[in-house]
Formats: sequence, C-alpha cells, structure tokens
Amino acid sequence: MRAHQIMTRQVITASPETSVVEAADTMLRHHISGLPVVNTAGKLIGIVSQGDFIRRAEIGTQRKRGRWLRFLVGPGQIASDFVHERGRKVKEIMTLDPVTITEDTSLQEIVRIIERRNIKRLPVVRLDQLVGIVTRSNLLQAVADLARDASGPTADDDHIRSSVHAAIEKADWSPSQFNVIVRNGIVHLSGLITDERCRQAAIVAAENVSGVREVHDELCCYPPPEEDFGGGDFVSLQQQPSTTDDAPL
Repeated sequence: MRAHQIMTRQVITASPETSVVEAADTMLRHHISGLPVVNTAGKLIGIVSQGDFIRRAEIGTQRKRGRWLRFLVGPGQIASDFVHERGRKVKEIMTLDPVTITEDTSLQEIVRIIERRNIKRLPVVRLDQLVGIVTRSNLLQAVADLARDASGPTADDDHIRSSVHAAIEKADWSPSQFNVIVRNGIVHLSGLITDERCRQAAIVAAENVSGVREVHDELCCYPPPEEDFGGGDFVSLQQQPSTTDDAPL
C-alpha cells in the first residue's frame, strides 16, 4: 500500500501569521495534535505540534537555566528559546523543514520514518504543495479496516476512493478529519461530525458512487448526542476550509 491510499486529504492547516492562541484552539477543536503550516501559495513551510506548546511562558514552563548552563549554551540558543516560549505567531514557534513523504511512499517506509524520527504525522507533498497527511491514526485505521483481507486495494478501489472523496470533501456538511479506505468495493468512512444528519448524507453520497458495493460507517459524532451535558448549549465545531485538494492528523 502507498501513502495516497490511506492519507487524510482534508488537511487542517495554519499560516505563518496565525496566532499561537488560534493554532492551539484549532488543534483542540478538531482533536488533532499538529498543524502543517503553509504559505499563501500552498507551499508547506513548517509544522506546529503539541510539543511546541509545552515550554510556554503563559503556563510558567519556560526553561530556567543556571548561570553556568547559560554560559555553556550561549546567547544564541537562549534567544531562540525566548522566541519559542513567548512568540505570538505560528512562524515563531513552528518546526521548519518538516519531514515529508510523497503520495507513492510505501507504508513500510512511512512506518520506518515514524519510528526513526519518533514523530506522529507525515505531511504528503506533490512537488512542494501539501496534498495530504499520514498520521499514526491513519495507520491504525488501515490495520483495523484491512487486516481482515490479505489482498491489497485494486486500481478500481483507488478510483472509487477518489470518487468518494470528490463527492463528500467539498460539501458544507463534510466531516472533519474525513478519510476513506476502500477494499474490494467496500467503503470505510471515518472522521468527525457534529450533527447526526451529516452521517446519513455522507453514507448516501458514498453509496451513489459507481462501483461501491457497501458502505461501512465509522464516523464519530462529537459531542456524542446521547450524553447529557447539563442542558447547556454547544456551539458546533466549524470545519476550517482546506488549502489543499485534500486535506483532519
């Protein structure tokens, strides 16, 4: 299998000028642990993750070094730490030149990179444009959905997957972190919805794609409708517009 067969196409992104507060809110709202950073041309220039929010002045966790340690690390590193701990924009705290893969990268290579680099996500690029992302969750989903059958997806399955994406990803009700896996014409839909009516819309859209034999609904509703939240009103999560043909970790 290749990256394009499991990657999430609807990538939720940040811009270099996005505020740190807005980036943190976006990650919390969409239940993701990292945001690729793209410029106005859609070029991937960095990535911001949960780890970038660990050492922050707001919560008093900035680095505190003794006099001798400050001497050893030098003023340059101390200045860099200061910017990272107090920066107000994503461009000031993001990791530059993140590790990336292409759509044709094999799952074996993806796993090797994730393990060697100890990272949770790999942006997928076509030339220098962000077209998707593969996360550990994508790999877990692939195992859960595909381990039942030793055969790999066919070319027809790839075509069905692309068609299902096209039918759903641009809709106003499209799930957040939406992903599709197809095996032998059987479609597995996953992602986050905020209204149960969106579930049926996604299923119907997939069922109308030529070649689809069956649709497995693995969409999750957040917040769960059956839970009692004390009668308070909840504001629906709004899906950010994607800056790519994919894009929601």
